[in-house]
Amino acid sequence: MRQLHETYVLSSDELRSLQLVLLDMLIELDRICKKHSIRYCIDGGTLLGAVRHGGFIPWDDDLDVVITRDEYEKLREACIADLDESKFFFQDYTTDPYYRWGYGRIRRKNSEFVRVGQEHMKMKTGIFLDIFVRDNVPDSKLGYLLHKFYCYTLRKTLYAEAGVVTGKNALIRTWYRLLNLIPASFTFRRLDKIAARYNSKKTKRMRCLTFPMLLKGQYGYNREWFEQTAEIAFEGITFPCAKDYHGYLTHLYGDYMTPPPPDKRHWHPVSRFKLPES
Repeated sequence: MRQLHETYVLSSDELRSLQLVLLDMLIELDRICKKHSIRYCIDGGTLLGAVRHGGFIPWDDDLDVVITRDEYEKLREACIADLDESKFFFQDYTTDPYYRWGYGRIRRKNSEFVRVGQEHMKMKTGIFLDIFVRDNVPDSKLGYLLHKFYCYTLRKTLYAEAGVVTGKNALIRTWYRLLNLIPASFTFRRLDKIAARYNSKKTKRMRCLTFPMLLKGQYGYNREWFEQTAEIAFEGITFPCAKDYHGYLTHLYGDYMTPPPPDKRHWHPVSRFKLPES
């Protein structure tokens, strides 16, 4: 029988405190990127919040940045050397053997932010900033269809440890239990191999290989959205973003300047939450 933990509902004060912790993490990431000449952009709901609200979307509980693969490899080394380890931890499968996602995170030490259905997972927890890695994808239709299916299998295999609990029915949970027999180390080697294969050539589009595509009718995101950058104010501080943020956000969200109605505003259900003490 599947058992999911109860959702912890953040108060408005807790949500704002969480956002300020995330902002502190972004400032630290930005410091390291500037010091080591690493290119990145704020992304997704964080970019949308900057454009529409001048900061966090009022109900948002996470923070996203995007970075190309070569810059990500530089960032990993820079974090190992320069990240403030009294407060933060750089997390991906190379630094945490129990981590199961195909992109990186910076975690805030001495905090908790555990999503419902992931309580049994052994990876290090804590408030986190997502670092989505963009890799090249094939230009041909047949190539991207095969690539899309392969990336789907990699994503589902990595997600399997969570899926054995969160799957919607017994059949899906059984499927995840079978996928979970595949060692994560094998899957990450496959992920690194397919990334290297297409990053050796310059293609028209890019994507995060282990994150669902948000665009319909197009495979990947236009390369210039990650190569041509500008600056934008977020919570009173300037951070890099896509120069054509209008085109990018339109593709992601459509009419992005109109906030959704209250019943369509989404956040991530968590079962355990604790702010850092200092």
